[in-house]
Amino acid sequence: MTSRREFLKTSALVSAGLLAAPSLFAYDKKYIGLQLYTVRDAMAKSVAGTLSRVAEIGYNSVEATYGDGKYYGTEPKAFAQLIKQNNLIMPSAHYLLGEDAKSQGTLLNGWDKAADDAASVGQKFMICAWLSPKERGNLDHYKKLADDFNRAGEISKKAGLQFCYHNHDFEFIPENGKLPYDILLENTDKNLVKFETDLYWLTRAGQDPVALIEKHPGRFPLWHIKDMDRTEKKMFTEVGNGVVNFKRIFEHSKQAGLKYFFVEQDICPGDPFNSITQSIAYIKKNLV
Repeated sequence: MTSRREFLKTSALVSAGLLAAPSLFAYDKKYIGLQLYTVRDAMAKSVAGTLSRVAEIGYNSVEATYGDGKYYGTEPKAFAQLIKQNNLIMPSAHYLLGEDAKSQGTLLNGWDKAADDAASVGQKFMICAWLSPKERGNLDHYKKLADDFNRAGEISKKAGLQFCYHNHDFEFIPENGKLPYDILLENTDKNLVKFETDLYWLTRAGQDPVALIEKHPGRFPLWHIKDMDRTEKKMFTEVGNGVVNFKRIFEHSKQAGLKYFFVEQDICPGDPFNSITQSIAYIKKNLV
């Protein structure tokens, strides 16, 4: 029988192990990212100045937007240089589906060039950011989209990149008892197509991120860390101010296959830089 003294000694050793190797028991990531849509107005005024300020606040990873062969109107090589100058990395960028065929660098128009540009600046992921209302449809339409995603994933893979799809809440409106999001998950190659899960939109849609991760492990390498306030309007708010249980979700990060996460706040109550400063403070204290 174990004596009380032996029990206390064993407990002390276990506690010491926890302190010495917290990464074995808690989420541990080197990079704290920002989706630059949060500071889009500032990016439109000064790309260089905005990236510098983002880095000064403490972010060391960003997710950008690409269109017509450029990042925020900046040639890929020049944009990559600005990223490097500010000691940032850019693992991923957002793209449009491009059904209207008016712009290049979309999934349906100029995707090969977009993939080459992404590889040239050191990206690892290419993300379909959303579907405009006219690009949505019934379940059969989402099956066609799944085929489009598989093809985009093949092109991305050839360039050494991973294709992903970023959700909102419209993918969770059921049709005949089936969700469009399920159609995309079930009809895409799990190696060619993965998903960037937006925790705000999942929560607003009444979905449990943990249940989704458990049902589809390894499909969610990117997350948008976005909070939802406690009002009836369910608006965006700074990370830690709302209802999203980030600590619970981060406990399943390995199961999700998480590689990078990005803070995003679509609408801020005041200066977006104040909001992202508040969000990173919460993340550093509670999540990393």
